[in-house]
Order: sequence, then structure tokens, then C-alpha cells
Amino acid sequence: MTVIPTFVIDKIFSKIFRRQSKNYTVERNVGVFKDDKRTEKTHEDPVSMAIGEFGRWQAMLTLILSLLNLPCTWHIFVLTFQGADTDFWCTPPPGVLNRISVDQWKNLSSVVSESPTSNVSVYDPCHYRDFDYESLLSKFSYRELLKSNTDQYELKTCTSWQFNTTEFGDTITSEWNLVCDRKELKNFAEMMFLMGVAFGGFFSGLVSDRFGRKKTLMASLIMQLALGILVAICPWFEFYLVLRFILGFVCVSIVFSGFVLCMELVGGKWLTIAGVLYLLPVPMSYIIISGIAYICRGWRLLQWCVTLPAVFFLVLHWFVPESPRWLLAMGRVDETMEVLEKASKINKHPLPANIDKILKQSINKFEINGKPKVRVSDLFRTKNIRKISLVLYILWFSLYLVYYGLVLNLSNIGGNIYINTIISGLVEIPAILISVVILLKMGRRIPLCLTMVAGGIACLLTTILPPDTDEWISLSLVMAGKFSVSSSNVIMPLYTAELFPTVIRNLGVGTSNIPAGIALIMVPYLWNLSPLSKVLPLMVLGTVSVIGGLSVLMLPETGSYLSDTLEEVEDCISTSNNTQKKYIDTISSNVQSSPSEKE
Repeated sequence: MTVIPTFVIDKIFSKIFRRQSKNYTVERNVGVFKDDKRTEKTHEDPVSMAIGEFGRWQAMLTLILSLLNLPCTWHIFVLTFQGADTDFWCTPPPGVLNRISVDQWKNLSSVVSESPTSNVSVYDPCHYRDFDYESLLSKFSYRELLKSNTDQYELKTCTSWQFNTTEFGDTITSEWNLVCDRKELKNFAEMMFLMGVAFGGFFSGLVSDRFGRKKTLMASLIMQLALGILVAICPWFEFYLVLRFILGFVCVSIVFSGFVLCMELVGGKWLTIAGVLYLLPVPMSYIIISGIAYICRGWRLLQWCVTLPAVFFLVLHWFVPESPRWLLAMGRVDETMEVLEKASKINKHPLPANIDKILKQSINKFEINGKPKVRVSDLFRTKNIRKISLVLYILWFSLYLVYYGLVLNLSNIGGNIYINTIISGLVEIPAILISVVILLKMGRRIPLCLTMVAGGIACLLTTILPPDTDEWISLSLVMAGKFSVSSSNVIMPLYTAELFPTVIRNLGVGTSNIPAGIALIMVPYLWNLSPLSKVLPLMVLGTVSVIGGLSVLMLPETGSYLSDTLEEVEDCISTSNNTQKKYIDTISSNVQSSPSEKE
């Protein structure tokens, strides 16, 4: 499994690695300051010092870990096809369809109602006119019955339905009759998964920070595979809801554990590059699942198709290591050494002669009363970390409502759902790649603000278009908004991971997922606002996106260094009069002792 990725990586990145290897000794000992001033003071990063900021080992693991996003995103998005709206009608009495077609049955039995968004009368499949259709059809032709006086009838509520399965095959809607008075249950099914995401982000953060990134990741992968199979064979809707909730719980655990592990393997500018490229498979997964859903018609078959590929990821247990930064934070020096020795061989970066001493000295800053501890209260213990936590909660709520409000409601925007999904993925790929360059040149804070505000404005522009505007113009504006917000979706996890220190990083990312989960719970019901006004859903998304983007200005900028303790975060912000000043500016001057002090 490791030969092919290493071979490919060698070919693609060999020049970069050689250049980095030559310059690394100098770069790691230079602090980055405002106005490009340099100093001899350094911040000791024992992991980067030992194996380099980025090499073949990190590249291989970043590539593999990023692929974990594929099945996780499929499980999030699959309900778009599994619960797709299709044409349906009341089940006719036995024998009726032997005499007339479905369309003729709908005409004879129809009860018309006025559309909430127009004055056009539409067929109401939830009720039917009660006649003795079989007897009448034996005496009169369809045309004669259609012209006859049928004003006198008893209105009845449908108790069973037939569905048009030509486009999507059997869906959960057709299998469990999620129509008419049961229509909201389909939204509830999606909400259950997203509620699992909300709780999973929080609890997986606790588990990952306490038991390790790798153990959390592998346990979640096994659970994802088992739950996905159970969903595919589930006979009851109530059981389906429970399984989807737990599946959402473990899917977000996989994504977050993989992301944090990926971030803790690299250093310097590669924090930005690896953090962004980790999310590149997400838009690819939209394109892939559109093709899978087009080929695999029927919700159970589709569930099997998005579940079974996770089997291949079980081999990660044998060659993906635990995070060396987490091991060091837990005081496990011997295990840290084992990981670094393997990494140094692959990177061809010899370990420093005194690496044992460096590692043992570095664990002192993690110890609180002699033992590393993780508490939820740490997120609010000091002034600046409390401000960071609260503002990030606002941001995650805003971003998730807007991003998934667009992604999971592609069928409500208009057009073909398969084409919309592919366009959505194609739009997001360049947004992610461009984000790498923007982040390296402009930092995190300003790009996140601008992309969220721009995405909100694009959504708001769709609300002022004339009613007779071509559908493609509206769709183009929505996709422009998604392009911008997709860039925000890439920056946000990276920015969050950099703002929180190592000891509570996964916990911080996980708790940020709680307000994000609340937003996700609201997403399935967002388009229920359409009866009030067709433009209201996009107006809500646009307004929330602008507000979220402006709130970014309350946060500090971050740099190419991951802080390790709460004290580092507090010191480097508090000692700066300008809250926009980068973390690295103050970390270099406050955390690192001067040469004279060392002597």
C-alpha cells in the first residue's frame, strides 16, 4: 500500500523536498515578524526539528488521510438521492389501472388546489374523489366520465400511494410513504443525521484529545462500516432514524480526527497547504456520488455503494501513526521517538543527536500539576481563549448554515439534481486550490471575512432578480455564492485548529461543531420558508453569511506555528496592542527564552 503513493509523491514533490531540505536548517531558526524583520530568537518545535516541516512521510499521510472525506461526504449527501421527491398519486382501486392510464386516473380522481407560490391549480395527491370507479368505467368510457357532472362526491384522504420510480428507483420516500401528512419525516431523517454530526463533533473531540487521534479514527471507521451496512438492510423507518443519527456521529469523528492528525504532522507554511488539501476530496465526492447515484438506482443499492469502499481504509491501522505532537503532549516520549524515527527514515532527515533531551524538555510545558488534563472549562478559562471560542461558535453556525444550506438543497434551486451536484463539485475544486495561494499571501482572517461576505452578497442578489429571470442566471449567482463560501469552508477548520492550542485542539474543533450542528439541524427545514416567499431561504442564507463574515474581524490573525498550551495563546495575544497582529509575532518574542537566559 505504501509503495505506489511514495513513488508518485517522489516524482511530484522531489524538487520541493530537496529545496526544503537545503533551506530548512536556516528557516527553522528564524522568527517571522511584522514588516519582515528577523531575529535569532526561535520557537522550538521538536517535531519539525526532528523530521522537517514537510517531507515524503507527511505527504503520503496527508494524501491518504484526505481520502477519508470521500465516504463521509457520501453519507452526508446520499439522502439527497435516497429521499428525492418524485411524482406520486393515490393508489387506485383494484382493476382501475387495467382500464385507464395513470394520468387518466389522476384526472378522474383529482382534487386541485392552488399553488402557494402561484395562481396555478395543481394536483393534490393527498386526497381523492370517492366514486365507484370500477363500476362507472364498466358502463362509460373515460372521456364520457370526464365530461360528466362529477360535482357531487365525497372527499377522502389517501392512505396509500404509488410512486414514479423511473428516475431515482425506490427511495425512502416511496418505501415508507413519507408524503402528505408524513412529509416532514423525510426532513426529520436528514435532521437526525445532522444532529449526530453535532453531538459527534463534540464527543469525538473529548475522546480524541484523551485517547489519541489514531484510536478515535480507527474505532470510528469500523463503526461507520457496520452502521452503513445496517442502514442498507434496515426494515423499519424508526430504526433507520436511529442508525442515521449514530452514523452522523461517527462520520464527523472520522473527518475531525483525520484533519487534526494531518495538521499535527506538518509545520510552517505546510500547515496551510496540508490543511487545505485535506479537504480537496470533498467536492470530488459530490461529483463521484452523482455518478454512483445515476448508475445505482434504488436507495438500498446506493447505500451499499457508498458504504463498502470504507473497507479499504481499515488497513490504515498498520501504517498510520499516532500524532507525535499528541504523544508528546501526553508525556509519552518513547512512543514519540518511535514515530519520529520511522518518519526521519522516510523523509531522509536525520534526527538531531540530542533529540531525547529535546523531547523530555518540551513535555514540561504540557504538564498541569504533574499530569496533562483536558477540560471543557479550559475553552472559557481565560479572557482571550473565551473570546476566541465564542466568536468561532458564531462563525461555525453561520458557515455551516450557508454552506450546507446550498449543498443539501440543490434540488430546490431548480434544474437537474445530477447536473447541479456535478456543477457544485466543479465549482468548489478551484475555490479550494485558490484558497492555498490566498492563505499563504493574506493569512486567514481577512480571506475568511471577504469570502463569507462575498458569498452572502451573491445569495442576496438572487432575491432581487425579476420573477421572469432565466433560471440559469439565478443558478449562476447561487453557484458564485457557493464558490465563495466553499473557500470559507476550507479556511475555517484550518483557522480554528490554529487558534486552539494542542492540549485542547480537538476539543475546540469539536465544541465548535455544536453550533454548527444546530445550523445543520435547521438546514432541512430552510426551504419550508418558500411558501411565505420564494426568495426568503436565500435571503436568510445571505444575511447570515454577511453577519458571520463581519464577526471574523473580532479574531486575531494566526501564523505558521501551532501553539501548544493555553498560556501561549493568552500571552501572545495579551502582549500585543494590536489584536490583528499575527500569533507568530508575539510567540517568537514571548514564549522563547533569549540566548542569555538559556546560558
